[in-house]
Amino acid sequence: YRVKALGPEPANMAFIPAGWFGMGDTFGEGGVEELPVHSVYVRGFWMDRYAVTKALWDEVHDWAATNSYSFSDGESGKAANHPVQTVTWYDCAKWANARSEMEGLTPCYYTSSSTTTVYRSGELNVSNDWVRWDANGYRLPTEAEWEKGARGGASGHRFPWADDTISFGRANYYSIWDGGSPSYSYDLAYTNDFHPDFDSGPSP
Repeated sequence: YRVKALGPEPANMAFIPAGWFGMGDTFGEGGVEELPVHSVYVRGFWMDRYAVTKALWDEVHDWAATNSYSFSDGESGKAANHPVQTVTWYDCAKWANARSEMEGLTPCYYTSSSTTTVYRSGELNVSNDWVRWDANGYRLPTEAEWEKGARGGASGHRFPWADDTISFGRANYYSIWDGGSPSYSYDLAYTNDFHPDFDSGPSP
């Protein structure tokens, strides 16, 4: 989720500055939809530093349930401070609107291009012109915003820390090694497993 770059710095958010970046698969390893690498301009915006936790999801969800919102309620989480999971795009969009309204901000998603009725229920295929892009509320990042933010300013590199290797000290991921050798030359985890700190834990 993110919020427009207006007013003071929001808590637990990072500012992603405006600018051009090379969007797409720099290393030519992905699908055809990631090619060719092309220049995209993104306006400056604030993005949450961390994934939405189950505790934050529940807090906003509880407020929303008493303020005319409805959700499919398939969300889960391993613990209150772990990321919420198994949520639909529709519920995330409605949740972002609810978080906006709960904090006195203007929601971004609406039920039509007139942008008069806030999207609070159902599964609507929201069109671009149903979104108030200039609102100060929360919304999901666009594909370009997500990629620019995730790159951390390191355009043209595999990872945002820019030395193009990965290990458990830097990320939560599944390392794939085959017969004592890495399946990917840039994987330095030396195992064939999930990150040891996050591969198991309490159930919801």
